Amino acid sequence: MDDTDPAGESEEYVKTIINDVRWLGFDWGDRLYFASDYFERLYDFAVHLIKKGKAYVCSLSPDEIREYRGSFSEPGRESPYRNRSVEENLDLFTRMRAGEFEDGAHVLRAKIDMASPNIVMRDPIMYRIKREPHYRTGSEWVIYPMYDFAHCLSDALENITHSICTLEFENNRPLYDWFLEQLIEGERPKQVEFARLNVSYTVLSKRRLIELVEGEYVTGWDDPRMPTVAGLRRRGCTPEAIHNFCNAIGVAKNDNIVDIALLEHCVREALNEKAPRAMGVLRPLKVVLDNYPEDRTEEFDVANHPQNPGMGTRKVPFSRVLYIERDDFDENPPKKYKRLSPGREVRLRNAYVIRYQNLVKDERTGEITELHCTFDPETRSGPPPDGRKVEGVIHWVSAKHSVSAEVRLYDRLFRVPDPGSISDDYLDYLNPDSIKVLPNCCVEASLKYAAPGNRYQFERIGYFCLDTKDSAPGKPVFNRIVSLRNTWSKIAGPKQGPQ
Repeated sequence: MDDTDPAGESEEYVKTIINDVRWLGFDWGDRLYFASDYFERLYDFAVHLIKKGKAYVCSLSPDEIREYRGSFSEPGRESPYRNRSVEENLDLFTRMRAGEFEDGAHVLRAKIDMASPNIVMRDPIMYRIKREPHYRTGSEWVIYPMYDFAHCLSDALENITHSICTLEFENNRPLYDWFLEQLIEGERPKQVEFARLNVSYTVLSKRRLIELVEGEYVTGWDDPRMPTVAGLRRRGCTPEAIHNFCNAIGVAKNDNIVDIALLEHCVREALNEKAPRAMGVLRPLKVVLDNYPEDRTEEFDVANHPQNPGMGTRKVPFSRVLYIERDDFDENPPKKYKRLSPGREVRLRNAYVIRYQNLVKDERTGEITELHCTFDPETRSGPPPDGRKVEGVIHWVSAKHSVSAEVRLYDRLFRVPDPGSISDDYLDYLNPDSIKVLPNCCVEASLKYAAPGNRYQFERIGYFCLDTKDSAPGKPVFNRIVSLRNTWSKIAGPKQGPQ
């Protein structure tokens, strides 16, 4: 764990990382280390460099250090403090550690080459004064090592052979090697860079993710729209889906963007095998079966998974008044429409065939508020006995047995495929429809006391997960993990906007 900056790290971050990694199925065993474990050793390494004449205490201000460093087209200038004696540097560095100086008064810099074409090698800072309590070491230290100094030496102390990082650290590799060459005998770690993961319709830059959280564009690091492990887990993704996604994309040496449709495909594939089925109606339309007895209730034994008998069955109640999806009825249907409409009949999934009779509309708005239908009692266990064909199948819930639920429909966070390439106005491309909250949904009775984190396939709709933070007993909140859609191999062409 890199905890070299006491102001930028916290125990909360560390616990979250540990929980995320363990949820993914991995563990450090007895090799969970922190950079702060080596603060004393790192200090000794710095003293050794001073004694070798390879490090010095610089008293330039931060702005002056930037000015002296030069640019890509101009070499840097040597600090006027670069040639302090070893004795003076040791004395000043000792006093820095003792807390005699204010923040920013001095820094310890490596003495390398101010004319190097690689700006990273122009006498980089190794230590700075920072009076900030550390969550592990408290107020023991007032000087802290920079990441570039601590990283390579921590690797060496832990007997790391290859240190894997992303391409933006390629320019830092000569510095990684320089510190090791100066301080480590024998075998040394090697830094290897590869392309960072970029996924379409989202951002993975830590800086921009922080902006999303602190600007309250999302509800937190575990917002189900966030491309964090915590966000994916809360949304309902499985570790297996993430493993399969990573295996599918592999490791690249060149930057590229992975289509988020591949991640969605991996999620569907993983959930299809394990998620039990259930029925949920997101936009309910009331259906009254006029010829069904008012006081009658019956139950259907329904498989929890059509391809996995081992997942058992559940009892689904049926009664005179039902709810169906509002989209499953059309008063003026287009051609090839196979759902309920005037003069037509459909099968209720796992139940009876029903036929439309008439409807009721709100006199003020003209909205359909209720359908009246009849059911065919001869179709409980199979097709109509007279041989007529019923093509449409729709899902439903019994009104008096249903459970009211809130459903959150999540979509892609941005409206454009590559928001990471956009400058500071990238927030202008946030997708306003990245979340839609449906407060009055109806789900079947078996889900009333489902455990938070449980995943289901709502038949004909998509995969959903019971939210781990906002659900309460008897008051479920479901997050849509991913919709039902064509598999990756059937997706043609790049996506131009939220799907």
